[in-house]
Amino acid sequence: MGIISDIKDRLDQETTTQSSAGMEKEPDVTRLFFATDVHGSTVCWRKFINSAEFYDADVLVLGGDTTGKAIFPIVDEGDRYTYSRQGDEHVVTDEDELDELLESLENTGYYPYVMGEAEYEALQHADDADERQHEIFVSEMTDRIEEWIDFAEERLDDTPVYACPGNDDPFAIDEVWQSSDRVDLVEGDVVDIDGEYQMASSGWTHPTPWDTDREEPEAELRDRLERVVEQVDDYDRAVFNFHEPPYDSRLDEAPELDDDLRPKFGARSTEPVGSEAVREVIEEYQPPLSLHGHIHESRGQTEIGETTAVNPGSVYSEGSLQGAVVDFTPEVDVVGLVRG
Repeated sequence: MGIISDIKDRLDQETTTQSSAGMEKEPDVTRLFFATDVHGSTVCWRKFINSAEFYDADVLVLGGDTTGKAIFPIVDEGDRYTYSRQGDEHVVTDEDELDELLESLENTGYYPYVMGEAEYEALQHADDADERQHEIFVSEMTDRIEEWIDFAEERLDDTPVYACPGNDDPFAIDEVWQSSDRVDLVEGDVVDIDGEYQMASSGWTHPTPWDTDREEPEAELRDRLERVVEQVDDYDRAVFNFHEPPYDSRLDEAPELDDDLRPKFGARSTEPVGSEAVREVIEEYQPPLSLHGHIHESRGQTEIGETTAVNPGSVYSEGSLQGAVVDFTPEVDVVGLVRG
């Protein structure tokens, strides 16, 4: 535990040193660092940006689901702050304690929102309460991404950073990412990696039980992916960056759910939930590398024909960043799945 904690601390620092990375890179090798499903965790974003120096990476790629899942209301009652967590009521009376709470929530992907009692009551009972809560949610999401962009622009000089939204990400965030001079939004695009390899990206998935923003039937998803990959010049020098893993690939094993969307048998029973369209496109074009996420608990690496497929998984709620370090030598070499 001491070694893991030390790695986490060093990745989270404002600056890092290459001597701390522990992964030597050969000359003339392009190194890519891939992470995904950070779901609004600021500490994971900072570790992602610091990974450029920590792992001596030349290119950073952030897969889908960049935004968090929920607003966390905190009520300012004048002499104290109150909030509810897991059914229990909590009280904060010290400003330092409040700051620690806000930081902890932000690092675990929540959007803490401090409001007065009158606003809280209005948001609970107004006729347009749902609409107003959604507006606050989207505003908090975009504000956080703007802060993330500022962090990246302060820390990085010329390292390319590519971000692709996932099915959980609302369309409102795209404009924010596109405003950055340092981070490129690559949904539906093909970009150059090293003058030899190209990366084709899409964060859309087939339908989920949660009816998310960027999902569609398998046939439509197949058409979308075809429109992206047809832009690739050479499939022998291609990387597919698709948020959803291919079906039945061991990268898509998720807990089996009952009719109420609760895990069966204490989450010990799993089933493949990936996309058949994604698998078909990989099998047809056989890129050397495909990068995936979406299924947090299905961390791993597998082969689909001539393609090495990777899902680094996600434990963002622990404030820990999982990723994949990939070298282009020029052949693809997955150096390892890492966590810090």
